[in-house]
Amino acid sequence: MKTAVSGLEKEFPGDVKAENLNARDPESQKVIKEAGFQTHGLIIRDAYDEIVWKQADHTVKIDEVREAIRKLLQSAGS
Repeated sequence: MKTAVSGLEKEFPGDVKAENLNARDPESQKVIKEAGFQTHGLIIRDAYDEIVWKQADHTVKIDEVREAIRKLLQSAGS
């Protein structure tokens, strides 16, 4: 999954910034709690750093992530 997430920057050049966090890091634990995840997951944030989409833990499906990004970019006028 880590490679697929990193590849999103190449798929959506200039529109997506991908970042992988270590779920064991104390700062990352705050993000996990904020998102309502038990252990980890994937979050899409807007330009204002607000969570606009998320999938928890082992339910992440990269095709759904791509579709969510497309819809968000379309609604933002990109």
